[in-house]
Amino acid sequence: MATSSPKPSPLAPLADTFLGPLFDAFHVDFVPADPQPSWPRWAAATVVALVGSLAADAALVAVGKRIFPSTADFVHFGFADYAKLTVIGVVVAGIAWPVVTRLSSRPRRLFLRMAVAVTLVLLLPDLWIWYQGEPFKGVVVLMAMHLAIAVVTYNALVHIAPAGEAPPPAHRASGPSGPRRGRRG
Repeated sequence: MATSSPKPSPLAPLADTFLGPLFDAFHVDFVPADPQPSWPRWAAATVVALVGSLAADAALVAVGKRIFPSTADFVHFGFADYAKLTVIGVVVAGIAWPVVTRLSSRPRRLFLRMAVAVTLVLLLPDLWIWYQGEPFKGVVVLMAMHLAIAVVTYNALVHIAPAGEAPPPAHRASGPSGPRRGRRG
């Protein structure tokens, strides 16, 4: 039984503009991954990412307070303080994953790059509050929390709700029975 290849996005013509090299560098080819993550698995992955991230946050706060007793009263270690931001971040990442799977035939690679970039940007407020006088030891724990959230969320989404990793159409095969090219991302 033959399957049809996924249809490119209506945004595909953007690849022929000055943005083309940037899209190539980040593997944005506007060819949806095949197969797409199922909605039940995506919902489960998002819940696992959320619970896992909050658990990682709580564990890091407990360890941080134990290792650095001077941070016991650090205002940002309150559950309500970090939980609301963690929930927002994980929900945004959860929404981003199915979007990325529709923009790239190699979504894991693109999503990883996005996760790294977003995490680096989210470290800036930590550096800012340190610059403003918050204790360095507390800020280090906050930075570790950001990294843990990124690792937990990325892995939950890409492994529990996987998307196909087909090579881009130009590299699918060199002929009817030719070899496949490209790497999994």
